[in-house]
Amino acid sequence: MLGTAIGVLGGAAAAVGLGWATMDPKSQLYGRTFLGSPGHGRRLVLTYDDGPNDPHTPRLLDVLARHGVKTTFFMIGSYVEKRPDIARAVAAAGHEIGNHTWSHPNLIWCSSATVRQELERTSKILTDTVGPHTSLFRTPFGGRRPASLRVVKSLGMTPIMWSVAGNDWVLPTAEAIADKAWSGVTGGDVILLHDGSHRGFGWDRAATVGATDLLIARAKSEGYTFCTVGEMMNG
Repeated sequence: MLGTAIGVLGGAAAAVGLGWATMDPKSQLYGRTFLGSPGHGRRLVLTYDDGPNDPHTPRLLDVLARHGVKTTFFMIGSYVEKRPDIARAVAAAGHEIGNHTWSHPNLIWCSSATVRQELERTSKILTDTVGPHTSLFRTPFGGRRPASLRVVKSLGMTPIMWSVAGNDWVLPTAEAIADKAWSGVTGGDVILLHDGSHRGFGWDRAATVGATDLLIARAKSEGYTFCTVGEMMNG
């Protein structure tokens, strides 16, 4: 009886662990993903999900330009279709652009066919809108499983996660977001922020724009530099 109970508990714990690995950005259980080189070097990458978004993506571009920082945007295909002018402005400013699916579903619940459709449709609208762009991909919510990652890699894409999050989807102020992100910085980090939201186009990201200004200034004052995901991956 005791052995059976222990076995049941062990099985439940294993199931919880396997489930957590589908959403944990640092887990490599279901396939290799890039999340920076934490603890190594003095470089940081700022990444922004869920754009393009009006008016906050253009405002963010102004902040990044003022600081001379290039970064990586993971765009939702349906938003690129809605505002191709903003996507083109991001590309014209010299930032990297990656794929963040067409409609932002949680891929752990999607069939392989749906995953493929989401990625291919977004790749096409990005090519049609900005021309050549990166093969970088970020999964919505961080959700993935072996089948979805196999599709990503079969399309020649590289899955990108993050090592630090600013929690700008719940924190209300620029200061709180910047402090949350900075608390996780060790060097070599990929930092997750959002210039838009899957909950709707036009989502208020003023706090994220302000947090970006604060975070860059603080990092530079402490000897950090910024690069894109591609630059960090390549050395």
